[in-house]
Amino acid sequence: MALEVARRAGALSLRLRVAWPRPRYRWLAVGLGVIVAIGLAALAAPWLSPYTPEEQSIVDRLQPPSVAHWLGTDALGRDLLTRVLWGGRVSLAIGLLSMAIAVGVSVLVGATAGYFGGRIDALLMRLTELVLVFPPFFFIILVLATFGNSIPLLVAVIGLTSWPVGARIVRGEVLKLKTREFVLAARALGASSGRIILRHLLPNILAVIISSATIRVGANILVEAGLSYLGLGVQPPLASWGNIVAEGARVIRTAWWVTAAPAAAIFLTVLAFNLLGEGLRDALDPRARPGQLP
Repeated sequence: MALEVARRAGALSLRLRVAWPRPRYRWLAVGLGVIVAIGLAALAAPWLSPYTPEEQSIVDRLQPPSVAHWLGTDALGRDLLTRVLWGGRVSLAIGLLSMAIAVGVSVLVGATAGYFGGRIDALLMRLTELVLVFPPFFFIILVLATFGNSIPLLVAVIGLTSWPVGARIVRGEVLKLKTREFVLAARALGASSGRIILRHLLPNILAVIISSATIRVGANILVEAGLSYLGLGVQPPLASWGNIVAEGARVIRTAWWVTAAPAAAIFLTVLAFNLLGEGLRDALDPRARPGQLP
């Protein structure tokens, strides 16, 4: 098993190295670079700013960008650069954790439905369609308004409402692969269904899972920002990009920078994750490189 995983990891690494110099894949490097820069800046927030995210100064309220406050201050005199950096920790954590939940559920449902077929497939796909029927954003609002808006609940509800599309993608890939010779050979040798799915099917659709997962992070960050803007997401004084935008909306005509800073962070992060996802999909797709690794 370890040798098989190492072999496939080496193949993926080789494909990335082959694709890297090509102009069509340079956006992958751009997206990855922006994500790494934003992530490191968020992690280094205590060292990049001399202020704390809750530190208020009424004398310095609504100050434009300056040497003392590079991104200006908000209505309570808090340093915006500090709040954007600390808010990035929260928004990125919510996006990544909810993505992990969504990917886990989508792989479980999609692989099970695609491999076993029949009544199991019909049941799981009807469940998937039932989840798709409800607009996810409004369903999340309903859940948070009913049960409260704690961060663990926010992560869980975003993750558990964003898996259906991924499940359908995984199911389609498994349907194409389960009749291939290597799967039939494993079944003839007596391999269990779980072993076939884990060792033979999922490694062959890993590229699809990875690319869709990276795009899902950006989408989940947008959902969190929208919920926080409506007052149903991360609650002050804890900073997130969404609630900083909401606070800045009240003074946008006189202090545009309060909204511009977190909005720019959201835009760049979502764009970077989408570029990374698209780049990974192209780089790991053997059909995009005739004559290269299958």
